[in-house]
Amino acid sequence: MTDLPPQLPPLREVVNRHGLFASKALGQNFLFDEQLLDRIAKVPGSLRGANVLEVGPGPGGLTRALLRAGANVTAIEMDKRCLPALAELSDAFPGQLTVIEGDATRIDPVTLFDGPWHVAANLPYNVGTLLFTGWLSGQEWPPRWQSLTLMFQLEVAERIVARPGTDAYGRLAVLAQWRASPVIAMKVHRSAFTPPPKVMSAIVHVEPAAMPAGVSARMLERVTEAAFGQRRKMLRQSLKGLPGALDVLEPLGIDPQRRAETLDVAEFVAIARALTP
Repeated sequence: MTDLPPQLPPLREVVNRHGLFASKALGQNFLFDEQLLDRIAKVPGSLRGANVLEVGPGPGGLTRALLRAGANVTAIEMDKRCLPALAELSDAFPGQLTVIEGDATRIDPVTLFDGPWHVAANLPYNVGTLLFTGWLSGQEWPPRWQSLTLMFQLEVAERIVARPGTDAYGRLAVLAQWRASPVIAMKVHRSAFTPPPKVMSAIVHVEPAAMPAGVSARMLERVTEAAFGQRRKMLRQSLKGLPGALDVLEPLGIDPQRRAETLDVAEFVAIARALTP
């Protein structure tokens, strides 16, 4: 006999019963459309029996979709008001949900799981990019996470997947693409949220790819920081403060009169490799 997920009250009922409202200070916007939430939970593929980290679950909309998908969810929530609603979900899905009260920017996921994990989250807008770049950073690769399925403002999502020569292309695109494969899995209209944000949103799905050999991740971060820190200036100006950078451009066939947004990811990787001790 197939185990069916428990019947849960509508999310709006849960929010009203606990007197919850989305906090602007915490960057919260709640999703109530359960069909949409189930679609988001399916983006990583099958999660049955998988460990999933969720940041900022709020009243538990995406959480219940992940639990219905069979995931073992560890949720980090700093808003005490949401904890009772999440406790009800923990009771409804025995053994599947662990809730940690705290700040996700101060918690290392490595300490939470014995094995690999996925990340799925409607990230609070005010810390989304910070968390994302943190998960992408570090020399250890492949990472312990197996995939990232994250809600961003559409503008940020487009920056993550941007191609060279476009206005959206910048440091975030290079750091996301040099050893991972980000795609926009779906766009989410502002009207799907309560309260509606001023901008459209999108789900970005990221899977690790092969890491280029001989490159320091920290050096690539330094190169992109310098290059895009003055993105309207030529490389001969923007990179002059990075020791040795100008010296490696000509051997690599990169014209120092080019601007950062014209270099593709492979060219940034080549510069970082040449500067890596």
